[in-house]
Amino acid sequence: MTNPWKTLSTALKYENAWFRVREDQVIRPDGNPGIYGVIEFAPSVGVVALNERDEVALVRQWRYTRGEATWELPVGSSKPDDGGALNAAKRELAEEAGVEANDWLQVGHLDCIVGATTERATFYLARNLRICGTNPDPEEQISVEWMPLRLAVSMVLDGTITECISVAAILRVHLLLAEK
Repeated sequence: MTNPWKTLSTALKYENAWFRVREDQVIRPDGNPGIYGVIEFAPSVGVVALNERDEVALVRQWRYTRGEATWELPVGSSKPDDGGALNAAKRELAEEAGVEANDWLQVGHLDCIVGATTERATFYLARNLRICGTNPDPEEQISVEWMPLRLAVSMVLDGTITECISVAAILRVHLLLAEK
């Protein structure tokens, strides 16, 4: 399919450490002028850290945007000095869950809110784990709990876990392991 949009100009409207907002002047597919707002994110990562008892590391943290605490996998944005998604995943797992892994398997991608953002997440299965110290970002207050993978799947299905990267990664790993 060819691109039916024509971008006339782009203007940065807002920027912080986590994302940028730009506004594009466009010619829409119907031929009329318009604007398109785009939220630009660095690529993000999510990690299903699975121990030898088939327990997954879940983090619980207060999400300002939701006004509530949420259950999630260790997830986060990549940084320019990470050197790629896998290194970002290793950093996030250590920072948020206090875990390092010897075995890593990329298990999928997820495009988040494709009509408004550039965010693409890559998620991994991490195994052969060892505990290290946590080092959360200053704005994070995180607790870590290890739960059976089957319970995490149930938490996805009953709506307890709703964060999109966590939902996709947990279900993907569950299906991947069920096929073996």
